[in-house]
Amino acid sequence: MQALFEEIRENCSPTIWSRGVELSRAGAVVTEASDDEEITLKVATRQVMAYATVTLWPEEEDWLCDCKSTDPACAHVAAAVIALRQAKSKGMAATQPKMAPGKIGYRLKREDRAIALERMVVQQETTRPLTHSLEAIASGRVDGPAVMIAQPDLVVEQALGRRYNGPIPRERMSKLLGALAQCHDVRLDDQPIKTSSKEVLPQACVEDRGDGFALFLEPDPSIREVFKNGVVLCGETLRPVGQSGLSAREREELQGPDGRYFSAGDVAELVTDIIPSLRKRVTVDVRTSRLPSTQAEPPRLQITTRREGDMLVVEPQLIYGEPPTARIEDDRLIPLGRGALPIRDTKTEQRLTRQLQHHLKLVPGKALQVTGAQAVDLAARLKTWPGGVRGAGHETFFLAPPLRPRLQLDAAHFNLDFESDTASGGRSPGGRVPANAVLRAWQDNAALIPLQGGGWAPLPVDWLQQFGHHVADLLVARNAANELPASALPDLARLCDALDEPRPPELAGLQTLLDNFSGIPDAELAADLQATLRPYQRAGVNWLVFLRQAGLGAMLADDMGLGKTLQALCAVHGRTLVVAPTSVLHNWAEEIRRFRPALRCAIYHGPQRRLEPQADVTLTTYAILRLDIGTLASQPWDTVILDEAQNIKNPESQVAQAAYQLQSGFRLTLSGTPIENRLDELWSQFHFLNRGLLGGIQHFQERYVKAITHGQPGAAERLRERLRPFILRRRKQEVATELPPRTEVVLRCVLTEDEHDVYNAIQAATREDVIKRLAAGGSVLEALEALLRLRQAACHTGLVPGHEAPASSKVDLLIETLDQVIADGHKALVFSQWTALLDRVEPHLRDVGMDFVRLDGTTRDRAGVVQHFQSDDGPPVMLISLRAGGVGLNLTAADHVFLLDPWWNPAVEDQAADRAHRIGQERPVLVTRLVAQDTVEERILALQQQKRLLAESVLDGAEQATALTREDLLALLA
Repeated sequence: MQALFEEIRENCSPTIWSRGVELSRAGAVVTEASDDEEITLKVATRQVMAYATVTLWPEEEDWLCDCKSTDPACAHVAAAVIALRQAKSKGMAATQPKMAPGKIGYRLKREDRAIALERMVVQQETTRPLTHSLEAIASGRVDGPAVMIAQPDLVVEQALGRRYNGPIPRERMSKLLGALAQCHDVRLDDQPIKTSSKEVLPQACVEDRGDGFALFLEPDPSIREVFKNGVVLCGETLRPVGQSGLSAREREELQGPDGRYFSAGDVAELVTDIIPSLRKRVTVDVRTSRLPSTQAEPPRLQITTRREGDMLVVEPQLIYGEPPTARIEDDRLIPLGRGALPIRDTKTEQRLTRQLQHHLKLVPGKALQVTGAQAVDLAARLKTWPGGVRGAGHETFFLAPPLRPRLQLDAAHFNLDFESDTASGGRSPGGRVPANAVLRAWQDNAALIPLQGGGWAPLPVDWLQQFGHHVADLLVARNAANELPASALPDLARLCDALDEPRPPELAGLQTLLDNFSGIPDAELAADLQATLRPYQRAGVNWLVFLRQAGLGAMLADDMGLGKTLQALCAVHGRTLVVAPTSVLHNWAEEIRRFRPALRCAIYHGPQRRLEPQADVTLTTYAILRLDIGTLASQPWDTVILDEAQNIKNPESQVAQAAYQLQSGFRLTLSGTPIENRLDELWSQFHFLNRGLLGGIQHFQERYVKAITHGQPGAAERLRERLRPFILRRRKQEVATELPPRTEVVLRCVLTEDEHDVYNAIQAATREDVIKRLAAGGSVLEALEALLRLRQAACHTGLVPGHEAPASSKVDLLIETLDQVIADGHKALVFSQWTALLDRVEPHLRDVGMDFVRLDGTTRDRAGVVQHFQSDDGPPVMLISLRAGGVGLNLTAADHVFLLDPWWNPAVEDQAADRAHRIGQERPVLVTRLVAQDTVEERILALQQQKRLLAESVLDGAEQATALTREDLLALLA
């Protein structure tokens, strides 16, 4: 001991040795353990947070202190050897401190179902609470008991934070229990207790449940007691309650004994996904032997291709096993019925999915169907796919050489197909494509088209843009034998010209039809003709006869009043059927007697009707045509004429279907308004005249109606060019220069306050609801009904149901204007669509002593009424309904026309005005539209102008057209 004492003194500086003496005298040294080889002592100091531990080895003259001093021997070592030498000199085996220091004990107790802590200083047989921090006691800032502070005590204090006693916060429980596990004196309600930082987690259990399985959570079975501040007593050890890592949804699903049920069909998800995922977070107790076995193996991608028609079908699948034991579909594992089930490797699945999306833009489990350029591009990428591809579906999707047209034609046949050269430069039937398929692909804006022998060839886009429209027209016109109807021959001639190919010789006779009818020879006129034809009428007869002899149908679309009936009578040949509106049936008979007296005429009408086989011309009505089509269609007519042919404007109507069935060598339609609203009306008439020329109705709508309506450049011109040989349309101002001028004016009236109140009430009650329904695709009929009520209110409030009014602003304005017109020696026609409005005009005419006649659907002696009005001493005013007087009347005695209720279709109003402005009229004609200011009638005038463009786009060369659409109605009602 003496040798060790001297060695240590030599290694201490005077200052350090002096400090050691002070510590020894202060009784700060306590012997902790001692044997023959090693002595361990504790040296207390108020300058540090803990006692320093000094170990001495006397035999080896060596020492060690756990303080952080860098000196060879520190003050703790000096104090230890000094105190030990003094004890040995007194015959004692250990040091004797002035007062043995206490140790820290930890007393846990149950307090309101929680765990609370109190630190105690245990000194010999006494204990007292430790109320200050160890730092404060060790530094001397507060007086405290002599206490031996061990490193675990410091860890405990750090875990407690600033709260040294009382209930333990949940968030500090885990760290505190871990620190207390290193302490020796820990009790729970005065009973020694162990602590551990190992968290207690719930346990997942799998049990049989009927044919399936139940998965649920239950507490750890070792738990004896649960405390609300996050600690449980497991056996004789306190442990913190841990966070399982389960989501809130998982905890909710698995709570209670029922937990989550998995049917037999869901067992794959349970064993390959759910259980492996749970085992990473909690203990899983499997209490059934029925679960299938599993194995760990990596997933892989499998891509299969096949061809379905022109579609490339690619099916990428994320699978496990070789051969496959399971696949992933919608993030679920689907067993394939062989071998053990794989445990899902979601990270690898995600990596493979990203790889598939990046290289091929595919999604596992989602079959992709592509065609054309997309399919060719995907097939090329599949060839470089590193994972390999099953199936040969993609092998026929390769880029072939561009298509070239092969055209064969003559006057009767039209053959066209396209071919692509093979890789060797030769021709192969497998590289051909029918013209219909090429045209359809071009119209669908496709870039490629499949070849019969495999591969996809680029379309000859430049060639198709130049000639495709001509080809499309001829393709739809030909029949199953590739034969073209005579009406398509002008189209064929134009295609020859466009391709710089010689026309077949048989087309030479049609040149005049392509040259604006110049060069048509004069037709031989009938010997019995009792009329002197005007020059334009003579030209019309020549044109009609030329088409008749060529076997082609014709549409005579001259303005009303230019003598269409006379021209038609000059062109009739053989046994003729004329179908006309009932109102003009007798007018036809009169015209035949007047101009062609040699023709035997018979009227097929009335309940006792029968056909007269000897008649040269048979006259009937559209109603009889519909009723007796079986009889009329069975007759061999040489000529069929449809007067006012807009009566067959609806191709789905019974009368149109009946007209299509008539058998005739020459077909002629007469109409001053061949298009009233929709281009379909034109198709219907040409389906009667020259069937096949415009193809089917769906083709016509797609190729022309949509294109013209949407303003596609050149669409209207293409249709005009095709129809020009078969339509003759001349305006009065162009050919009947002797006709006096026709002037149109708008006369506006201002509604009274009461009238405006009625109008606004109707508008408020209907407009918002109707517009909302119409915009959402509701019934157009509701909108038309609302529009009807608004128009009636603008004309005369007495027309509106539930309202009575003796007069109206518009009727007052009419009477005032008529008074001036009659005073100047003129006669006037007053038109209205509603006979009820004419009923309300009559009393006012009588009140002012104005003589008048009336013509409507109830009039018996139409001819007598017309003759009376036309006579020099006849009444100055005729009230006339549009339906009864719109066609077939010659009322040239009148030079003023009043339209009481404007409507969106200008053709109807033009027909009315043409009753007065026609051949035979010698005075200028004034057409006056009476319009109520600030009402829907003003919008109708704007819409009329749009509707005029519809007919002009095809017949007169304008480039815009429209029909009465939902948008039109919305604009009128807005």
